[in-house]
Amino acid sequence: MAKTKTVYVCSNCGADSPKWLGKCPNCGEWNTYVEEIVTKEPAVKRPVPGIMEGNKIRPVLLRDITTEEEARIDLKDDELNRVLGGGLVKGSLVLIGGEPGIGKSTLVLQTVLGLTGLKTLYVSGEESSRQLKLRADRLSHDNPNCFILCETHLEQIFTQAANIQPDLMIIDSIQTIFTEVVESSPGSVSQVRECSAAILKYAKESGVPVLLIGHINKEGSIAGPKVLEHIVDTVLQFEGDQHYMYRILRSIKNRFGSTAELGIYEMRQDGLREVSNPSELLLTQNHEGLSGVAIAAAIEGIRPFLIETQALVSSAVYGTPQRSATGFDLRRMNMLLAVLEKRAGFKLVQKDVFLNIAGGLKVNDPAIDLAVISAILSSSLDISIEPGISMCGEVGLSGEIRPVNRIEQRVAEAAKLGFRRMIVPRHNLQGFDTSKLKIELVPVRKVEEALRALFG
Repeated sequence: MAKTKTVYVCSNCGADSPKWLGKCPNCGEWNTYVEEIVTKEPAVKRPVPGIMEGNKIRPVLLRDITTEEEARIDLKDDELNRVLGGGLVKGSLVLIGGEPGIGKSTLVLQTVLGLTGLKTLYVSGEESSRQLKLRADRLSHDNPNCFILCETHLEQIFTQAANIQPDLMIIDSIQTIFTEVVESSPGSVSQVRECSAAILKYAKESGVPVLLIGHINKEGSIAGPKVLEHIVDTVLQFEGDQHYMYRILRSIKNRFGSTAELGIYEMRQDGLREVSNPSELLLTQNHEGLSGVAIAAAIEGIRPFLIETQALVSSAVYGTPQRSATGFDLRRMNMLLAVLEKRAGFKLVQKDVFLNIAGGLKVNDPAIDLAVISAILSSSLDISIEPGISMCGEVGLSGEIRPVNRIEQRVAEAAKLGFRRMIVPRHNLQGFDTSKLKIELVPVRKVEEALRALFG
């Protein structure tokens, strides 16, 4: 007879405890323990692997292991292919997370409908088949080999998959799937952990790639245990603001490619459009003559693009001036303001400073430091930066302009978009052939030189 008992499980690391704890002793997180009812099954003797004589698993020397290029499936989507590292690897498990209504299901269904040569099984635990049909009609794609299964029972899903023998499987979403092995509600830590482990085993044994759609919690991380992100091969984060039309697909973890890649989409009525040239969305043409706008040449992954850095500096109404940054690290902005005051002599102590990276992007590239400083000063002095000027450079604490990586790509992107001048760190020009360029490069060594080149 199976016994039931109540335990408390940490949703971050999966550690369990007989009573509720405020702080997890294993991972140190606060308020992560959730109550679960588990069934204690009678112990069954299992053979110990490695002791039985018939076991064929033996240690192998590293040099004897043969490798070959991973077989990848072309998803007919350049952005998604690039983020995945060149396509979907057979037998891989990919997790796509994002906020509600951001477009996760639309992205996956749109991709699936474009793969006409592959037999696909789309398992939906949240929507009915009629809802999926209406969405597919809106996307105006048609795949004759796409099977829809509205099921949440894991054992039934595997039975249907064995009958259909698909080339690709999608599960929407992992938090709705449950297995009879664990006696707890769907979406609980135990259920998510067991189901994802079983799906991983299926993917590796059959060679069928599986796409999991996962919810995120209020902190922005994947809902469920942290173990889920460790189990899967690739974790993709689909982010953006619902009020903007741009969506960004980031790779957080990827066992078969780079984690620095970025895919940009535009949300439309008929689905998501790939943005092959992100600068076209991130640059507007109506900022000429306006102060507080500087154009920076940034790089995310291997893609260079030019973005608008907007700043607004005004007199502080209250005693404590406000500091606000959207899409940029606030602590880094405070550091740059301190450099401006100490090294360039600009007093911004009694001023409110607001910073915004246009387009809803979050940029971590340190090369946009120079553009941030230039935009802040442009707004403070109320002098517009001459159109046709872009810049890149990291600002150090002593006021020097430090060199940045991949300067050739940044310069080529600015030249392609018609910029006439570009302010670059002096050290970056060593060994850089500038004779064939159609853009004038202005090398600078300190912040003062850059500001003199901009404002005279």
